[in-house]
Amino acid sequence: MNNPLIIALDIESREKRQAFLDVFSGQPLYVKVGMELFYREGRPVIEELKSAGHHIFLDLKLHDIPNTVKRSMTVLAEMGVDIVNVHAAGGKQMMEAAREGLEAGTKTGAIRPKLIAVTQLTSTDEATMQEQLLIEKPLTEVVTSYAQLARKSGLDGVVCSAQEVPLIHESCGRDFITVTPGIRNVDDEKGDQKRVVTPAQARELGSWGIVVGRSITSSDNPLQTYLSMKSDWEG
Repeated sequence: MNNPLIIALDIESREKRQAFLDVFSGQPLYVKVGMELFYREGRPVIEELKSAGHHIFLDLKLHDIPNTVKRSMTVLAEMGVDIVNVHAAGGKQMMEAAREGLEAGTKTGAIRPKLIAVTQLTSTDEATMQEQLLIEKPLTEVVTSYAQLARKSGLDGVVCSAQEVPLIHESCGRDFITVTPGIRNVDDEKGDQKRVVTPAQARELGSWGIVVGRSITSSDNPLQTYLSMKSDWEG
């Protein structure tokens, strides 16, 4: 599925999640399973979503020594998800090991999950990066550098702010995919996101895929909100 709108299933219980998914009447979706959901329910939630026909972005942001990441990715590949990710800050050797693990764990004849790297979280702004993380370079320079390193490491793309997509395409090529969280409607609260755009703005900036959470999951009419945002995204 190209250019997906990915719904972040940050829903606190299985019952509420199922009630939310029931609203879509069996329509296959692209969903993001993050740390909270995966740590609570584990592999069964992946199997449940796959059996319902949904595509899955497993968002665990691995960041550890290369061998641990490699072995973990081998396990994740066996689940048959569509996208997995790591932190680019783990370095080239770690990212290369992640890809090796994915390739080793992908079943014969199956498509290897796309492997993308987090550059900087969309909750991080330049002041936070410089004052707390002690990274003195400009945010855009750091993001671009991390994206280039991910490309050299054999990754398929990055997670980034939509505002950074043009820079990444310029430095890494348009075939290097960009998955962009921090997507909101114009009148939505930003929450803990600091670099946010609308679906239409993400499309104009060239994002490959967008991740939408509370704008849809907390909506009074999730289906209508999803269809509206999907329409804006697809143009």
